[in-house]
Amino acid sequence: MATLRQPAARRGRLIMNADDWGRDRETTGAILDGVRGGVISSVSAMVFMADSERAAQIARVQGLDVGLHLNFTTSLSAPDRPAAVAERQARLACCLTRHRFAQVVVRPRLARTFRDVVNAQIDEFGRLYGTAPVRFDGHHHMHLCANILVQGLLPAGSLVRRSLSFVPGERHALHRRFYRRLVDGWLARRHRLVDYFFSLAPLPADRLARIITLAREYVVEIETHPIDPQEYRFLIGGELFRWLGDLGVAPPPAPNRPGGPAHS
Repeated sequence: MATLRQPAARRGRLIMNADDWGRDRETTGAILDGVRGGVISSVSAMVFMADSERAAQIARVQGLDVGLHLNFTTSLSAPDRPAAVAERQARLACCLTRHRFAQVVVRPRLARTFRDVVNAQIDEFGRLYGTAPVRFDGHHHMHLCANILVQGLLPAGSLVRRSLSFVPGERHALHRRFYRRLVDGWLARRHRLVDYFFSLAPLPADRLARIITLAREYVVEIETHPIDPQEYRFLIGGELFRWLGDLGVAPPPAPNRPGGPAHS
């Protein structure tokens, strides 16, 4: 699958996506402030969490562009969460947070657990939002863990968040650069990818200016967490608009619609 680079005759696209929609009322509220202020163009929703039901109702009324924020690391907090799903997810959380390289190890014994947890979250998203998700990312970027990639658990043709990109001049270890390229190449076999993906933080002016310059030519996603006070002030205070100029923010491009969860 090719990346979602815009045709040469067209301008790029800047996607401002807020993660953790539905995690709790405070997080949902902070994100909603950004949506209403025009600085958030899409959200990624957590399911089986304390505010998932209410957040889904808001999203459907507001007509928000919503993807699934797969969660393998933070305890499910919805009062009515299925016990079996919570137990399996907790097992994955224990494994994936054990050490810093845990996500790069394939665990055949947990293959069924990964599949069950992914499918349960896809099904719950469908129940809450009335449609299957066509866009995927992950809490703590764990949608890129080895089992998810090797097992091919996300629907083919869906838009999946790539590895973090770096602007020119940012320092990062060579082995991390190589691994991220490997992951992105693996993803591109089955999924649609944007050209670049950045986190909003850190917020030095020169870094942001370089990202916005890229977005004038390429499809760029910026991950935001408005629950963070610094990010909230930057987004809600209007500073982002001063940097954007006439660029504006836009929702993600429509991916190829997948055929549904990869149940087996």
